[in-house]
Amino acid sequence: MRALAGALPSLLLRLLLTSSPEALGANPGLVARITDKGLQYVAHEGLVTLREELLRITLPDFTGDFKIKPFGRGHYEFHSQQIHSCELPGSTLTPLPGQGLSFTISDSFIRVQSEWKVRKSFVKLHGSLDVEVKGITISVNLLLGRELSGRPTVSATSCSSHIQDVEVDVSGDLGWLLNLFDNQIESKLRKALENKICERIQKSVASDLQPYLQTLPVTTEIDSFAGIDYSLTEAPRATAQMLDVMFKGEIFNRDRYSPVTFLAPVMSLPEDHNRMVYFAISDYVFNTASRVYHEAGHLNFSITDDMVPSGSTIRLTTKSFRSFAPRLARLYPNMNLELQGTMASAPFLNLSPGNLSLTPQMEIEGFVLLPSSVREPVFRLGVATNVSAMLTFNTSKITGALKPGKVQVELKESKVGVFNVELLEALLNYHVLNTLYPQVNEKLAEGFPLPLLKRIQLYDPVLEIHKDFLFLGANVQYMRV
Repeated sequence: MRALAGALPSLLLRLLLTSSPEALGANPGLVARITDKGLQYVAHEGLVTLREELLRITLPDFTGDFKIKPFGRGHYEFHSQQIHSCELPGSTLTPLPGQGLSFTISDSFIRVQSEWKVRKSFVKLHGSLDVEVKGITISVNLLLGRELSGRPTVSATSCSSHIQDVEVDVSGDLGWLLNLFDNQIESKLRKALENKICERIQKSVASDLQPYLQTLPVTTEIDSFAGIDYSLTEAPRATAQMLDVMFKGEIFNRDRYSPVTFLAPVMSLPEDHNRMVYFAISDYVFNTASRVYHEAGHLNFSITDDMVPSGSTIRLTTKSFRSFAPRLARLYPNMNLELQGTMASAPFLNLSPGNLSLTPQMEIEGFVLLPSSVREPVFRLGVATNVSAMLTFNTSKITGALKPGKVQVELKESKVGVFNVELLEALLNYHVLNTLYPQVNEKLAEGFPLPLLKRIQLYDPVLEIHKDFLFLGANVQYMRV
């Protein structure tokens, strides 16, 4: 039974824990839904990055001539202007149906420190002042797209910023300086700062946000044989209250691709959302895994006597099988047996409300190993069972466990006469329950990672099983470095 125990953990792990989806035609295999709660979290995190970007803005010097009483004509220079502090109290990230997202920041505040010089003839004055820029409103439209490779893209299609008020804080009797600033500098500072804000945002979208979206994997390796296609089937789809990202999710043979012959189902996602993000994973994802491993023969197994635990009372010998088939030991005395198992078809996962199960059906053929090394077929069994499963997921991965079902054995053919199927069935159930399932569950407990952007962790997970798909919900934590 060791070979069977070795083959099934890999199969079941791939079937139950693979979190990528497949879409053939228009239907995606997996949909990642970012809710309004999730969008506002993204907006909040965006403020942290934007504040860092705004503090890096460099403002130009302003120079020119003036005519102000009581000085008359002279020359001014406002230089070394630096943004000293920036407050961004609120923001919203709103879907733009058919386009992408709108990022809006309102009632923001920037403090600018500046040096000034004034010269008239041989008289020179200089000092410093603080400029408070208040009521700043910023609006950016983000176009979401998809590369030919299936990676997501983002670009800033429009940006506008508006400054409501500018105040100068200067000590002493320098009212003439305030007049100079109001008449000569304020409008220039407004225009320069508004332009710099949008320039900095557009640069950050191209150099920071777009590369970050590229950390979403297009393909992920499962093992040396199979991989998962995480490419987007279309551009992210914005609706009135949420953003849906559609993934292909096909599990494929890395060495030899063959087209899938069945469709991903249409998934009707629930409308009640109290988490930031949801993953709708259709049964198509799991069933493409089953198809790939079945076609490659990875679900088949072979068991010989040297694989049976040394302490077992039942051996794969004709003598030991005397209880199952009395004529076997007489016709082939003191010879070894070999069991070969093949899946009749790829076992498909069944998803229905509250239930997750699969019903693998296989054939086990028994051979006598003759002294001439020839394998003589002596019996053929049909084996079926119904396996239910439990899935959980945490900060970054899905884990699972199996609930054993009763193994049912049917005699398909016997070349050695009477065969005690009931006794063999009891033996198989014992080994499955005490050997196979513990090994499978140990493997499933290792889990399989969800497709996430870099530095994203999930918490407060919930899991629902619907018709044809799993619905996983969670809140999101961005782990800053």
